[in-house]
Parts: sequence; structure tokens; C-alpha cells
Amino acid sequence: MRPRVTLKLATSLDGRIATAAGESQWITGETARAEGHRLRASHDAILIGVGTAIADDPLLTVRQPGLEDRQPVRIVMDSRQRLDPGSKLVRSAHESPVIVVTVQLPSPALIRAGVEVLQVHAGRDGRVSLNHALTALRAKGVVSLLVEGGGDVAASFLRGDVVDRIEWFRAPILLGSEGRPGVGSLAAEELGQARRFRRLAAEPCGDDLWERYERL
Repeated sequence: MRPRVTLKLATSLDGRIATAAGESQWITGETARAEGHRLRASHDAILIGVGTAIADDPLLTVRQPGLEDRQPVRIVMDSRQRLDPGSKLVRSAHESPVIVVTVQLPSPALIRAGVEVLQVHAGRDGRVSLNHALTALRAKGVVSLLVEGGGDVAASFLRGDVVDRIEWFRAPILLGSEGRPGVGSLAAEELGQARRFRRLAAEPCGDDLWERYERL
């Protein structure tokens, strides 16, 4: 058994989450960001990859009036435990739970900081096995999981066929092929290999478009 997985994307019209130089704040507008915080509040946990954690140093908390007491568990997929002990996530671990999912023995520095280190099996590529990670998180009571990125993590969940819903906020800007993609490689050489979803809704969200999909 695994958690119910929602992939949340905030991109340009052409599916980019940052410029080539890595600038990403803010692609979508204030209304879309507020809805993103409501999505966080409605899930048991929120997950990012360590690359996003290092590049953005996010806090991953709910910062929407009236929802401050509905904080999700914050999870980082981090096969080699590269998360900086001085990051916002680690420094706030005593205030709100942080789990690092890794294939290594727990780092004493992370443990001392109050981070829970969850060691799971490695996949063929030596990184965290997605199926083992999801099973372990479900055993810890995570029923609903919001995946926020980056592109490689989004692609790994899609390749693993474990994304149940997509919440996609699309801003009316274009960044071009040099921008960083919201979804990494899916290794689909034929249309028959494409991951398919059914659109549930598409509606304005400030200046952005909010699209919702569910897996077929």
C-alpha cells in the first residue's frame, strides 16, 4: 500500500519551472501561490528532491491565514544525504517534522538537528527506490502526499506510474527550451508510451490557469 500522490506543478506556458540561470521566484502569481498553500494544508506530507532543497532552500510550510495549524510533514528525497544542516528545513525540524529518505545509514548531524532519517532500499540506479520509499512513508501514516519538484523527481514519480492527480498552475509567460523543465525525462519514444491523464477542470487563477488531472 502506498500514499495517494498528487503532483503539483507551477510552470510557464511551455512547462518550465525556472530560467536557464535557475531564477524561479515567482513564475506564477499570488493567487496561484495561495492555492498552492491550500494544497499543502490538505495533504499529510509534501515532498521535494534534494536538488530543489539545495537550490531554493525552501521552508515548505503552509503560510496562508487560517491554515497555519495544518502543517504537512516535510520530506526530502536525498539518496546521499546532501541536505545542508544549515538549511531552513533542518533548522526548523524541531518545530515541524522533516523526513530525509535515503539509502545510507542516518547522518548523525541530521539526527542531532531533529530530522528523521528514513533508510530504504536502493533501486538499480543506486538512488532511493521509489516503491520502497512510498511503502515506508505509508507505514508512517502518510496517506496523502503532495510532490512539488523538481523536474527529476516529478519525472521519477511519473515513470513509476504512481501519480494519481496533477494540480498544474500555468503562468502566461514563455521561457523557451533553455528554461528548466517542470518534468524531466520520461523516456517515451512512442506516443503509446506516454503517461495519460484525464482533465477534471481548467479555470483562471488570477492571471494564471489552474488545470486539474487524474490518472486514467
